[in-house]
Amino acid sequence: MALFSIPLSLPCVKPPSAVPTKNETSITSPQNLALDQKFVISGGQQLSGRVEVSGSKNSALAVLAGTLCCSAGPSLIRGVPDLADTRTMADVLRSLGAKVEEMGDGDLMVDSREVGSVEPCEDAMGKIRAGFFVLGPLVARFGEAEVSLPVVSIRRLRDGKVYVRAANGRGLVGAHFHLSFPSVGATETLMMAACMAEGVSVLTNAAQEPEVSDLAEYLVSCGACIEGAGTSKIVVTGRKHLHGSEFTIIPDRIEAGTFMIAAAITRSSITLSPVIPRHLQSLMDKLAIAGCKITQRGSRILEVSAMPSRTGGDLQGFDLVTLPYPGFATDLQPQCISLLATCCGKSNIEESVFENRMHHVKELQKLGALIELNGNSASIEGRTPWNMALRGCRVEAADLRGGAALVLAGMAAEGATEVGGVTHIDRGYQALETKLQSLGANIKREVDSIHQSPLPVAH
Repeated sequence: MALFSIPLSLPCVKPPSAVPTKNETSITSPQNLALDQKFVISGGQQLSGRVEVSGSKNSALAVLAGTLCCSAGPSLIRGVPDLADTRTMADVLRSLGAKVEEMGDGDLMVDSREVGSVEPCEDAMGKIRAGFFVLGPLVARFGEAEVSLPVVSIRRLRDGKVYVRAANGRGLVGAHFHLSFPSVGATETLMMAACMAEGVSVLTNAAQEPEVSDLAEYLVSCGACIEGAGTSKIVVTGRKHLHGSEFTIIPDRIEAGTFMIAAAITRSSITLSPVIPRHLQSLMDKLAIAGCKITQRGSRILEVSAMPSRTGGDLQGFDLVTLPYPGFATDLQPQCISLLATCCGKSNIEESVFENRMHHVKELQKLGALIELNGNSASIEGRTPWNMALRGCRVEAADLRGGAALVLAGMAAEGATEVGGVTHIDRGYQALETKLQSLGANIKREVDSIHQSPLPVAH
């Protein structure tokens, strides 16, 4: 029998939006402003010092959705990054009747005991792909859900079809479920649903990402029975009820990786904490090939140095193929292309996880990067005697990680670089410019008077 028994009726009717209390209002920060914004970067500055890595965005989104499984007590979730996406997920939970209270320092108290709606706010759902995570907990707890499906044309089908089987109206019953691709979203959604399904559920070819393991650890702390998270086979024995718990989100490996690449692209030396080094092993291996020196200082501290005095010369190019974890993370591919444009020699990158994830290449070419694009593969001609540096100009972020790649390139470029589309970057990086400033970068956030820039626009 299929794991999901989901009576769905479309179209989705938008429920009334819950009005947050004073303590429930979103944190006011530069990331929460409605005006178009841009980063203005003066390149060529070396970085130094220590940067604090925020809690994992992807883990926090899944765990926040997982709080809907808890009908017997609130959960205190620590280390939630202050991001556009996490604020939107909190709004999704509120629209279902959950109480979400900000406790300060990245701590959220989520009480889902009074959740009664099975129709999350359509407006909030339209702002965040991860909002679809609420489907599993809602169906498991209430036997039905009415959830708008994200409209995203990406291979691996982030449109719900990979998750939903049959609608027979009899609730959830454990079953064997084999994923055709080890999708993180599918694995997490099924795992949450299976926590309260009747009997035993087995997920094979499951995603092994650290964020999956983190969600499983949270659910187990709430009384769930999950074995094998972090491997390709996960076994879940259903429970009738889950209770709340106190839980701390793991450090964000993609943010940490972005700062490691920032050190490399500026030929600098910085220290990062907290990090979980094994989560960053594939990136550390590539940076070591390039010539970077990476030293572990304690269980959760890394020092990354790309200073010529430490590396013995300039950084060298390398090849990589993106793969599901423990392979090289697709979310670090754009940043690596920026780095490789400044390294010696030719490099090749193959994007094998998602299609259409090379939008940043055109913008990097405006900065002077020599990149040849062929479908989902890119060949990068690095630093040569006739192509010594990137040159600042106006570029536009089209997505989260591509935007981060443009910021890194701007830090390495000669002159001034403007990066528009900062709202994309704010989805996944908490106070990015503030953290970079603390390391010595010359970067500031300004209102974008849109797309009228005094800087040259390359053609």
